[in-house]
Amino acid sequence: MYDVLILGGGAAGFYAAIHIAEADPQLKVAIIERGKEGLGKVKVSGGGRCNVTHAEFDPRELVKNYPRGEKELLGPFHTYCSGDTVAFFEERGIALKIEPDGRMFPTTNSSQTIIDCLVSEIDRLGVKVLRNSSVTGFAKVFEDENQDSSIWSVETIRGAYNAKNLLVCTGSNPKIWEMLKKMGHTIVPPVPSLFTFNIKDDRISGISGVSTYARINIVSSKGHLDKFHAALKKYSLQLSDLETEGPLLITHWGMSGPGILRLSAWGALFLNELDYKFTIRVNWLPSYYEGSIINKLQQIKELEGKKTVLRTKCFDLPKRLWSSLVKASGITEADKWADITKVQLQDLAKELTECQFRVDGKSTFKEEFVTAGGIDLKEINFKTYESKLNPSLYFAGEIINVDAITGGFNFQNAWTGAYIAAQGIVKNTKS
Repeated sequence: MYDVLILGGGAAGFYAAIHIAEADPQLKVAIIERGKEGLGKVKVSGGGRCNVTHAEFDPRELVKNYPRGEKELLGPFHTYCSGDTVAFFEERGIALKIEPDGRMFPTTNSSQTIIDCLVSEIDRLGVKVLRNSSVTGFAKVFEDENQDSSIWSVETIRGAYNAKNLLVCTGSNPKIWEMLKKMGHTIVPPVPSLFTFNIKDDRISGISGVSTYARINIVSSKGHLDKFHAALKKYSLQLSDLETEGPLLITHWGMSGPGILRLSAWGALFLNELDYKFTIRVNWLPSYYEGSIINKLQQIKELEGKKTVLRTKCFDLPKRLWSSLVKASGITEADKWADITKVQLQDLAKELTECQFRVDGKSTFKEEFVTAGGIDLKEINFKTYESKLNPSLYFAGEIINVDAITGGFNFQNAWTGAYIAAQGIVKNTKS
């Protein structure tokens, strides 16, 4: 008999186990992990560097990075926030660094540093990890005929285990969600949240690797108006909800980068409704709009008349991107500023500030597969992360309907939920 069984040996599962064992060393705790190792997402996150958290330390600002969970996470972040995560690792000798965009990584630039820290703590605290043990079912069973006390029985491919408390940290696992549905929980259907856009367009063909800051928004297009507006209405969205700014990376298959990923997260349900076929508008120069850029181009035309348009560096844009947009405006390599027509000038202004691309499908962002969906947030007590329907059943991590705009924010949701669930479990065992 265990005091606590934790399903899922990921970030949330390990973090919760550490905090439970530290708070009460007498408790018997075990993690049930279906794989050989566990912590798989920690290993691949941030390109193998592990985006541990984000340098946003104000809970009110931090919650703005969660398309699902913004309201519910405010209280938990006041209890346990990014600064607490940083302190946890630094107290264990793991220094973190802040990158210009606010992402935080171990100074070693290796996710193995974080894995080693978590595994070392689990070993030090005597938490058992039952590996290669896929869960086949779990249920609450009563210890006596009067049904005065109950325990959790967990069936795995390697045997059965009992516990007084059950913490489920299995991430986006359809099999576990199905088991929870049978126990009365509502599961919000999962859809991908962080993904890149598949685009085939001559303007970005052959310039993969180019990165620049841009404003991106999703717009309606001819032939898809009805479906577009129906999806807006279904999810109570305004067009302003489907706009973002940030670094945009041109890839072999289309577009990626923080700006695109942020848009994919905020538009996750909406874009799923559109079957990932939609139109985006890119402003490559966010400080300008079409009217103001025409005036700027006219000034350049008058000042640089003898120079070729292609070789003139007018704006802070990557050369290959500038060249591509100039050619898309019908301007050749030999054309000088003095020779371009009013129409060409207008076309160039449009390409720079109102550049439209048709998106046809999505691709997973590296190995970081994140979903929107999971246990309905109304069914969770966010003061303890305990189920409102099933006492002594707790949740943490991506299993609940919370997701964020980048991996570091998703990890912070896992650390916070795991910590608060751990405190709730320890308190429950003492009552």
